[in-house]
Amino acid sequence: MPGPGDLHQLGRLFAESHASLRDLYEVSAPALDTMVEVARAIPGVVASRMTGAGFGGCTVNLVLADAVPALKAAGFVSQPLFAAIILSATSLGIIIPLLKDAGESGSQFGQLVIAAGSIADFGAVILLSIFFSREGAGTASQLLLLGSFLLLAVVAGLVVTGAEHVRPVRETVGRLANTTAQIRVRGAFLLMIAFAALAQGLGLEVILGAFAAGAILKLADRDEEMLHPEFRTKLEAVGYGVFIPVFFVTSGLRFDLHALVSSTSTLARVPVFLFALLLVRGLPALLYRAELGSRRTLVAGLLQATSLPFIVAATMIGLDLGLVTEANAAAFIAAGLLSVLVFPLLALTLLDRGSDASPAAASTSAPAPVT
Repeated sequence: MPGPGDLHQLGRLFAESHASLRDLYEVSAPALDTMVEVARAIPGVVASRMTGAGFGGCTVNLVLADAVPALKAAGFVSQPLFAAIILSATSLGIIIPLLKDAGESGSQFGQLVIAAGSIADFGAVILLSIFFSREGAGTASQLLLLGSFLLLAVVAGLVVTGAEHVRPVRETVGRLANTTAQIRVRGAFLLMIAFAALAQGLGLEVILGAFAAGAILKLADRDEEMLHPEFRTKLEAVGYGVFIPVFFVTSGLRFDLHALVSSTSTLARVPVFLFALLLVRGLPALLYRAELGSRRTLVAGLLQATSLPFIVAATMIGLDLGLVTEANAAAFIAAGLLSVLVFPLLALTLLDRGSDASPAAASTSAPAPVT
């Protein structure tokens, strides 16, 4: 049985090892250093240092048996899959307006970012519904329920698409679309509410129902002949003008600031989660480098790492299920808020500089006129 002196010596050796890797070999990162500092601050943690070369973003911690609950409460051990799902989504409701305002939503760059964000959002919602349902059913049961839900969504999509081709229905909807009835807008909201209720009834997450309703609407209402061009503008006005502001206000009211500032270790997790968000969602943008170039790849990575709505929804579910502590939930949301405030601003700044540099480069490379 090692004595207190031996444990202290072991902790000192771990600290020196981490410091040498950080300072002499420069293989650490600020977020990784913060993880080590947070772990060392927990009573009962004997030693902590980075693992391997450090770039993997992991630490090894030697902990006394009595301190394991405290380490779990700090969020370093409990439910890593839940944390990974939280960090895997992109806030499409934020980046799509930015791309629209920048005139990039229809470009190859904008379409790549939107496609990547859509896949990430859909995948995160599916994984959350399968592994962390409020109903507490097993994975097999959740997969069966999810399959049933997707089958019903396909059937509903076919019904909605087919109704668009029935002449009496098409004429009636077209006649009422721009009157006070606003039948298309009301139909869209009815579809969203119906699928949200269906998802909840099957024990899945409500956000999955809303996402499925949006996908059905996108596929069923292509309007290739531009017969009702104002429909999407109306939905965007309601979404961007009402629901998104309300969401941010309610998120601010529910944000547990006291839990965030209650300890320095909780505050220290915010940059860790922010760096993890940039790592998980930003690095995949390197796949576009051959198509977009370095600058736009960096912009894509920053936009893809912007996430808040899903983080808020997922942490609320995690709190209900006891998967995450109030301190970690507050740190996750604070990281999401910072991503919304910082990453889009940096991305638009880089995008503007790239746009300004292009005409200048073109003018300097143009041949002189022949006289």
